Amino acid sequence: MREAHVPAEQPEAQEAARLPRPYAHPGRSGCAQSPTPARPDAPLGLIRRVRDRATFAALAGAERHACGPIGLRFLAGEAGARPRVAYAVSGAPNAVTRNRLRRRLRAAAREAGVGLRGGAYLVSARREALTMPYDELAGTLAALMTEAEARQ
Repeated sequence: MREAHVPAEQPEAQEAARLPRPYAHPGRSGCAQSPTPARPDAPLGLIRRVRDRATFAALAGAERHACGPIGLRFLAGEAGARPRVAYAVSGAPNAVTRNRLRRRLRAAAREAGVGLRGGAYLVSARREALTMPYDELAGTLAALMTEAEARQ
């Protein structure tokens, strides 16, 4: 049997790996945090959401006004109340197009929101509204809101 040549010297010691020390509460910072600053284009809060089931049931029985792919139902509210708006988007093939159309409708309603009466609005739209130019969409929605308010 032969002996293998093995060096007798030991390798130099290496520095230990630097790992951060675990914190007691990893989800929290150690100092007090200030509130998030307001956005420069924060909404004014002119329009609120429709959240209760009774209002949706009443809107389902309200008179429907339509122009092309956009429909609107309106219930007059108390004097001095802020307008509330709900959106119903149908025919969209996926959530991306549904949300894009809802955002466009929300922006158009915000433009028309300055002159809105207090009450509840249900804005419904089909997929074709997504291809409408924004100015046409906003004009159609404003005209429908004016028409619905005049009939109440």
